[in-house]
Amino acid sequence: MTNRRVFLGGMAAAGLSAGAGLPAFAQEAKKLRFSAVFSEQDIRAQMMQKLAASVADFAKLELYYGGNLFKQTTEIIAIQRGNLEMGNVAPQDIATQIKEFSILTSAYLFRDADHLNSFFNSDAGAEMVALAEDKLGIHILGPTYFGTRQVGLRIDKEIRTPEDMSGVKLRMPGGDAWQFLGKALGANPTPMAYAEVYTGLQTGAIDGQDNPLPNVQNMKFYEVMDQIVMTSHLVGYDLLVISAKVWKGFTEEQRTAFQAAATEAIAWSTQQHLAREQELVGFFKDQGLAINTPDVEAFRSYAQKMYLDSAFSADWPEGMLDRINAL
Repeated sequence: MTNRRVFLGGMAAAGLSAGAGLPAFAQEAKKLRFSAVFSEQDIRAQMMQKLAASVADFAKLELYYGGNLFKQTTEIIAIQRGNLEMGNVAPQDIATQIKEFSILTSAYLFRDADHLNSFFNSDAGAEMVALAEDKLGIHILGPTYFGTRQVGLRIDKEIRTPEDMSGVKLRMPGGDAWQFLGKALGANPTPMAYAEVYTGLQTGAIDGQDNPLPNVQNMKFYEVMDQIVMTSHLVGYDLLVISAKVWKGFTEEQRTAFQAAATEAIAWSTQQHLAREQELVGFFKDQGLAINTPDVEAFRSYAQKMYLDSAFSADWPEGMLDRINAL
C-alpha cells in the first residue's frame, strides 16, 4: 500500500470476497478507478477496501486517495469524460451543475446521520438520485457520512452567536455553495485547498476552518488551533458515485450485489465515524484545545434565514424542504 495508490484486485481480493456470500460472475472483472480527496488514513479508505473485496468477483477497484488522481471538484467531469469510473464527491460539487441540489448543501438541514440516511432511503431521496443520474450521468450509491462539521479557530475569541464570527477568515472550499455556507455562519469565507489548510492556520492566512472532528485529527489541524466551537452546522457527508454508463453495463445481479456491498461498507463507516467523534472531544481537550458550545439556536436561525432569503432557495424543488423536515 502506498500513499499514492492502493490497488486491490486479483486473487487476494477474490479470495476475500469468496466468503462474502455474493454471487459468482464468470465474466472478466471490470476495472473501476476510484478517486477521493480523503487520505489513506481516513475511515472511508477502509470502507472502500471493504467494498473492493466484496465485489472483486466482477469489479476490480483501483483506489486513489488524497486527490492524487483527480483534485476536489474535478471528479464528476472526469467521470463524464470517461477518465474515471467512481468517486467520492461533495454534494456541493453536484450543486454547481444541478442548482436543485443546493438544498442538500444548506446548513442545519439534516439533524444527524440517521436523518441523512432516512432521506436517501426515501422517495424524496430517490428523486434527487434520479436527477443526478439523468443530468450528470452519475449513479449515487449512498451518502458517506464523515462527521458533523464544527468550527475550529486559531484565535482566542469567544464565539456565542453568528455576530461573533464577523471578520473571522474562515477557510471554506471553493465554489458558491461552500462560500455561502461560510457567510451563513457569520464569517468571512476564504477559499483554500484542503491540503493547504494546515499551513494557512499556522501562518495566520486564515483564522479558522470547518470540518468534522475526525478530519481535524487526520489532518492534524488541532496542532495549529486554539479552540473548537461546536456549531454543528452541517452533517458532513459526501456521495459515493459510479458512472451511470458503467452502472448500466452491469447485469441486474451485479448491480444488486454491488449496491448491497456499498450499503454495508457505508454503514460500517458511518458507525466508525460516530464512535470516533465521541472519543475525539476528550482527545482535543487533552491536546490543550478549548471546546466551546455556542448558542446553536442563534446560529440555526441566522443560517436558515440567509438561505431562505437567498437565490439558492429559488432553485430548491417545491416542497422538498418540508418533506425532509418531516422524515
